[in-house]
Amino acid sequence: MKKILITGTAGFIGFHLANYLLGKGYEVIGLDVVNDYYDVNLKYSRLEQQGIPREKIIPGSAVSSSKFSNYRFIQLNLEDKEALLNLFKKEKIQVVINLAAQAGVRYSLTHPEAYISSNITGFLNVLEAARYNKVEHLIYASSSSVYGLNAQLPFSVSHNVDHPVSLYAASKKSNELMAHTYSHLYGIPTTGLRFFTVYGPWGRPDMALFIFTKAILEGREMDVYNNGDMWRDFTYIDDIVESISRLVEKPARSNAMWDPVHPDPATSPAPYRIFNIGNNQPVKLMDFVNAIEEYTGKKAKINFQPVQPGDVLKTWADVNDLEEEINFKPGTSIQKGIENFVSWYREYYGV
Repeated sequence: MKKILITGTAGFIGFHLANYLLGKGYEVIGLDVVNDYYDVNLKYSRLEQQGIPREKIIPGSAVSSSKFSNYRFIQLNLEDKEALLNLFKKEKIQVVINLAAQAGVRYSLTHPEAYISSNITGFLNVLEAARYNKVEHLIYASSSSVYGLNAQLPFSVSHNVDHPVSLYAASKKSNELMAHTYSHLYGIPTTGLRFFTVYGPWGRPDMALFIFTKAILEGREMDVYNNGDMWRDFTYIDDIVESISRLVEKPARSNAMWDPVHPDPATSPAPYRIFNIGNNQPVKLMDFVNAIEEYTGKKAKINFQPVQPGDVLKTWADVNDLEEEINFKPGTSIQKGIENFVSWYREYYGV
């Protein structure tokens, strides 16, 4: 089985993905800086679930899991280029799945520098490490936010994405451009994944499902933007993980039919691909809230607010390319996904 480096394994998606690939027998090296963008206790709890106790973590040193014989974790910042290059050289990494990033649209309005240092400089270092160490496949997280002002629905990877409405979105579009450059210049197979509103157990506290569930269970008022008139293509974590796992063994290929006169943004004569990963079923935000009310057994106290800067009103993923490539299409219902999340939340927080 291939040796896989997953960055961001103390994070939501990275945690679930590492568990899944470890169960399949891959040798996994997890990497995370464990910053304080949100509650670090949740991040350390995820690591502890994987047999990585908080007290044994020493920055820059590998910690072997007590639960998985094929898992080691390293606390490392992607901005530390020398340490990253040394890690790649020492471990002879075959596949990289880069999920580490500074997340959050609204946070990018107040902390723009964090997105340049983490999402641009950090990703450049990953590309350089892949370049010098003959990585067989680089998979990296992009975002549905790159579609920006585009109102043509459903969002297709063949659409233009030159009009982002947040620096977070701009940084993710930049990642796609940077990856293409390295695919073109150095032949590195790169696959970019545009995630659509991922949710589920162990999710991030800054995401809507977590915020709404917490407020409803605590009986507090919660803000709902654009008076609730928003639609999101909510995608359950298990569908994200299954999609990524199927792509691990399918490195991006060059498109021999690529036309430079009518260029397809999702492919290239270089080994480069872009995929949407979404549920392909947009849900009205208030229906999402109603489902949380159903599974918590409590009514929400809503404070309707105008639309926020950086927000888009509707997302909807065209996943035809993904389904054709991996013979899988995300399809978990929000009812099942929210039920699972609320059950986890109650157990984890004891409410």
